[in-house]
Amino acid sequence: MEEIIRIENLEKSFDQLRVLKNINLNVKKGEVVCIIGASGSGKSTLLRCINLLEEPDAGHIYFKDQDLTDLSTDINVLRENIGMVFQGFNLFNNKNVLDNCTLAMTAVKKMKQAEAEAIAIRHLTAVGLKEFIYADSRTLSGGQKQRVAIARALCMNPEIMLFDEPTSALDPEIVKEVLDVMQRLANEGMTMVVVTHEMQFAREVSDRVVFMDQGVILEEASPEQIFTQPQMPRTREFLSRYL
Repeated sequence: MEEIIRIENLEKSFDQLRVLKNINLNVKKGEVVCIIGASGSGKSTLLRCINLLEEPDAGHIYFKDQDLTDLSTDINVLRENIGMVFQGFNLFNNKNVLDNCTLAMTAVKKMKQAEAEAIAIRHLTAVGLKEFIYADSRTLSGGQKQRVAIARALCMNPEIMLFDEPTSALDPEIVKEVLDVMQRLANEGMTMVVVTHEMQFAREVSDRVVFMDQGVILEEASPEQIFTQPQMPRTREFLSRYL
């Protein structure tokens, strides 16, 4: 299976605090990898390093054998292939739903407006927002905004999607609508790396679960092993609050 992401000996510090310590991880095409762990364990920093929203201090990150940390690499071109959905929705409040989704296609990919709109409408329909295509983005619920954010990322036809706690800012009753969209993407073969506190999602949808603690990958295995037979005491302690 083709390797989409390969991380080697990754290090990241903020001032004197080592947030990532010698991280090694790979993600294969079509794989769903969920990263779990306590707040402050380095999960989101690791995810943000993958597309260089945070610049590593040491180590290498390869996207399909292209070294993102090489200064000669055009990171903006590669980012077109790496979709990202954040905790906050990051929508443009002065634009409607459709315009939020077409902006990158027309500005970055230089696509014609009609073609961009057709792609955006297809993805918005797929995430259940066909009736909100022309809605003011400020009027949407949190779950709807996050689904727009997912559709917007998909419009760029990425080879991998990164999700950073995509449900953490949502009310519990609307979490499911976002997780359902993510599960559909997984079922369709989208390569995904998901930082999440949604243990049921990690258990049911992921191909592999990575448990991080204090900046290191403490354990990495199938969801079945992580959730039923974790090897490390710290993993067992963390999961005890969810199981």
